[in-house]
Amino acid sequence: MDTALATKIASHPKYQELKAKRTSFGWWLTLAMMVVYYGFIILVAFDKAFLAQRLGDGVMTLGIPIGFGVIVFTIIITAFYVNRANREFDELSDAVAKAVLK
Repeated sequence: MDTALATKIASHPKYQELKAKRTSFGWWLTLAMMVVYYGFIILVAFDKAFLAQRLGDGVMTLGIPIGFGVIVFTIIITAFYVNRANREFDELSDAVAKAVLK
C-alpha cells in the first residue's frame, strides 16, 4: 500500500471514528465473554456441588445447561457483533473509502 494513501486514510476523521467505535465495542464484548466464561470456570473450581445438582430424575446436572448457555452466549454476541459491523462499521468504512479515493 502506498504510504501517502495509508496516511490519508489514518488521518481521516471517519476512520478515527470507526477505529474508536470498533475498539470500544470489541472491548465490551470481550469483557462480557470473559465474565461469562470465567464465571463458569470459577463455578467449576469452587462450587462443584452447585453444578452437580441433578435436574429431575435423570442423569443431567445443572452444569450441562449452564455450560451450554456459555456456548449459546458466545454465538449470540458473535451475531450481535456481525449485525453491528454490517450496519454501522461498514457504513463508516465505505464513507472513508469514498472520501479518500475520490
